[in-house]
Amino acid sequence: MSSYSLILLSGGIGKRMQLNIPKQFLLLAGKPIFIHVLEKIDLIDEIKEIIIPCPSEFISKTQEIINDYGFSTPISCIEGGSSRQESVYKGLLEAAFEHVIIHEAVRPFASKDEFKQLIQEDSENAIFGLDIPFTVLEGRAFVEKNLERDRLVNVQLPHKFQRKKLLYAHECAREDKLEFTEDASLFFHYFKSDITILKGSEVNIKITKPIDRKIAEAIYKESILMED
Repeated sequence: MSSYSLILLSGGIGKRMQLNIPKQFLLLAGKPIFIHVLEKIDLIDEIKEIIIPCPSEFISKTQEIINDYGFSTPISCIEGGSSRQESVYKGLLEAAFEHVIIHEAVRPFASKDEFKQLIQEDSENAIFGLDIPFTVLEGRAFVEKNLERDRLVNVQLPHKFQRKKLLYAHECAREDKLEFTEDASLFFHYFKSDITILKGSEVNIKITKPIDRKIAEAIYKESILMED
């Protein structure tokens, strides 16, 4: 089985959450959100290192919180970029292994089994995704185009890629001055190669707005009840 570097994106500064602290520091069931993520990752033998790109002013705080929990997987906090894309690029430059997993610090409900499923997937490039249950149109002030809902995918993380190929795609995007919202679209833009879509989970939400915190608490309580 291959060994993996995991890049855990922690670039949020709490703007959409209307806070003056990064949203990954917010508490969920008494723990910072990103600690819930690390606790699952730390149990996966194939993940040999964790790289956390984050704002420079929060590097020491992030490391301090991590140290309180005594994880066994080596974790390094690095200065992130001015965009999500640049933060991934910086993480790829630091990664020691030829396979990488990209995840976000504010997606605490991606399960250990989902990480294992991603690793065990035969395809070297794979993502999680969900069908879109509502109508999506293209346009700004006016409707410009109908989109076929059954051909659209709600992209979730984690993702996995071959590190060298993803790094090359990032370097091309930098040269072309193109910005992408996540790495599957960036990778596909330059390689047009197969990226396997695995069935995602409705609970694998990204916590970015105040309403997401309430939803996350409800999901967490429901998961505890199911375990009981």
